[in-house]
Amino acid sequence: MPSNQRLTGTTAGRVLRTPKIWVLPTVIVGVVALLLSLVYLGGILTPRDDLQRMPIGLVNADRGAVVTGQRVNLGAQITQSINTSPDPKDQVAWRVLDPAAARDGLASGKLYGVLEVPQDFSASVAALEASGQRAPDRPTMTMLTNPGAGSLASSLAASIAQQAAHSASTQLGRSLTDRLQAQGGEVTNAERLLLADPITVEVTVGHPIGARSGLGLTAFYYTLLLVLVGFLGGNVISNSVDVGLGYAASEIGPLRRQLPTVPISRTQTLMVTCAMSVALSVLTSTLILLASVAILGMDATHIPLLWVFSVGASATVGVGVQAINAAFGGIGQLVSMFVFIALSLPSSGATVPLEALPDFYRVLSYFEPMRQLTDGVRSILYFDARGDAGLTRGWTMMAIGMAAGLLFGFAMTTYYDRKGLHRIVPEHAEQPTPAAS
Repeated sequence: MPSNQRLTGTTAGRVLRTPKIWVLPTVIVGVVALLLSLVYLGGILTPRDDLQRMPIGLVNADRGAVVTGQRVNLGAQITQSINTSPDPKDQVAWRVLDPAAARDGLASGKLYGVLEVPQDFSASVAALEASGQRAPDRPTMTMLTNPGAGSLASSLAASIAQQAAHSASTQLGRSLTDRLQAQGGEVTNAERLLLADPITVEVTVGHPIGARSGLGLTAFYYTLLLVLVGFLGGNVISNSVDVGLGYAASEIGPLRRQLPTVPISRTQTLMVTCAMSVALSVLTSTLILLASVAILGMDATHIPLLWVFSVGASATVGVGVQAINAAFGGIGQLVSMFVFIALSLPSSGATVPLEALPDFYRVLSYFEPMRQLTDGVRSILYFDARGDAGLTRGWTMMAIGMAAGLLFGFAMTTYYDRKGLHRIVPEHAEQPTPAAS
């Protein structure tokens, strides 16, 4: 059209007054807004109330001592009291372990924390009853945190363990007070105050991670980058291929270009987009690793393994996006957003531990990709790439996800092609479409 001519026709006001132009976007945007709000906020509002069987280690290293003429091991009594204390909501799964097994549990990410009774615990308690000591050392228990399991998970474990230790401390204090009074001793106000809660809890890091690890959140954000790049890259590739094959117009500012349509089957198109997603995942994963480690200085070990895992993760997400787009067409991007982002993020267990999520999200975590990929990245970054720390599960579920995406996508496109449901635009309607290979 010459630049001195003006386009006339329907006005914006007339379009806006047409009810049917509002129906579809109003319904879709409204439903998406409602579902996203329910999904995202529903998993984080009450993590303490939703808590179920959080794994915390319980260790008794106490060597015992002679108290009032008898050999006792008060550490065994304390750990037994904590382990058998009433837990109506089944919020904690105490794991009674020896010190070596407890530290292995921290190193594999299977424990969110460990509450440990030290070797001199009974001796410290006995000192409280000894006469002539004005300021005996208070008996101490140690809470070992695991920041690699996530900052909230480690914090919840520490809070639960400290509450359990406090409850055991008050019971021990009452027992000591009663024993002193039964022996005819006078308990001063200062002693009474000390014996009311004699045990102190020291909190220390049980499995340290690097200072540049975001307090245990770098695994989540790194995984989020892999998923987002795979998701966005898959959609960019899908749209670009449609433009290049003439099935969609290219618009940049006021410039619009429509290429001639290339007759090609849906199956062949999916082959193209999947191959491009896999190939470009090598580039994107390399750039993510370069930015995270080389430029920003993120703490990372096993860098070659991290790179290979990253490529596989982005490629799996990209292929999944292509399969969904091929199967659902125009709404494919919306469907893939819910599969890979909306439902995946809150069920990943990366920010809120799985044990503190409602049942709906725990079910999602068995197959949603973010949980599987986060476990793998977390194992590589924090737990020395141990298979039992989540890396084996990550590789296994990644392979299953890739196979499922390919099978679903090519099954749908083959079905469409055989039914003659081609994507040919009207000017090519009479031209035969190559059969799917």
